[in-house]
Parts: sequence; C-alpha cells; structure tokens
Amino acid sequence: MSVNTPEIEDSWGLALSEEFQSSYFSELIDFLKTEKKDQTIFPPGSLIFSAFNLTPLPAVKVVLLGQDPYHGPGQAHGLCFSVPEGIPFPPSLRNIYKELHSDIGMPIPTSGNLEHWARQGVLLLNATLSVRSGEAGSHQGKGWERFTDQVIQTISNLRAGVVFILWGKYAQAKKELIDSSRHYVLVAPHPSPLSANRGFFGCKHFSKTNELLVAGGLEAINWSH
Repeated sequence: MSVNTPEIEDSWGLALSEEFQSSYFSELIDFLKTEKKDQTIFPPGSLIFSAFNLTPLPAVKVVLLGQDPYHGPGQAHGLCFSVPEGIPFPPSLRNIYKELHSDIGMPIPTSGNLEHWARQGVLLLNATLSVRSGEAGSHQGKGWERFTDQVIQTISNLRAGVVFILWGKYAQAKKELIDSSRHYVLVAPHPSPLSANRGFFGCKHFSKTNELLVAGGLEAINWSH
C-alpha cells in the first residue's frame, strides 16, 4: 500500500483519489509504517481495504458502520463485526446473530465470516481501519476517521437509496454526513452486551433493510449466505 497506488478496488480508487494524494493520508501511511516496525497491527496490510475490495462503490446497497477493528489475534480481516472462518464469535457478533434469528428466523451460523454480505452490496465499514494488537482505539485520531467520513459522504453524494445502519452513539454521530432525503438511515443501540438490551434486540433492522431495498426496486440481502 502506498499513497499513490493503494491496494483498493478501482471504483473506490477513482472516487477517493484526492484523499490518497492528500497530506493527511501521507502522514497516516507514515504512522502505520512506523507502528509496524515494533508493533503488531491488525488487520494485516493486505486486508485493510477488504470492505472496499469486496463491495465496489456502484454495488453499495447497505452501509453498516463499525468503529474499530478487532484487536485480538486472527480476528480482524477488514470487515466490521466480521471474523474469519474458525474464529470464535466476538460478543457483538453473537448478538447480531441473535437478532437475525429473532428478526427473520435465520439459524445461528457456524461461521462469523460476513464476506457473503459484502459480496451482496453491504459495505462493512469501520471508522478506523487499523489497530495495534491488544489496544482498542489505538489508531483513532490518526487520519482514518477523516478518510472514512469522506467515504460516507462519497456514497451519500454519488448514490441514492442506500440503507445506512448506525448502531450506537459513535455510528449515529455520522448521520450528519448522510443526505437523508436521498437515503435511508436506521439507528439502534450498539449490539455490545453493554447496550444490546436497550433496543438493539428487537430493532428488526435486517427485515427493515430488505423492505426498503425491495421498495426501491433492488434485490433483498440474503443474510444467511
């Protein structure tokens, strides 16, 4: 990954070209290079832009916004809330699956890998795209948020009828970046065990998302595969 040629899907590379050429992004890359000299960083560099590579800009139908990558070994792979095959479910993902089961009757999956959502047009976007091993939030305030805010605004400006799913206060603060006259915004408490019982359970965002997509003439998301 470099400032001029990031490993990112072409439609995103074109839409975000000014960001990649900016001074703040250059400083972010320098920060990451310095971190990697004596720290373990998640996800691996080749997976930082996985959400974009799996969900090109013209394919985005849903945006699910997370905050930080998982900071445990083997967990983060560039998609918010998702973990690779064989990795135990983090608590928030377990609660997401519980709500899916309650909402649409989906059996609890055996895998926490959400790539199948991404391939159907669900952009699984974290606000910060990297983290130091074992240190939640350690790469916040380094430039990633400025970049991902621009991602949200780019989708808002260039697309129409996208469903933005904002769980928790952090994600909901991004609502101001979204043109709600062109898009749908669903809000609920975060699926974390600390807040899931305050309204995340029962929010029915998965069925509501599909209702909105179908009403707009788009294919529903198959959440189960």
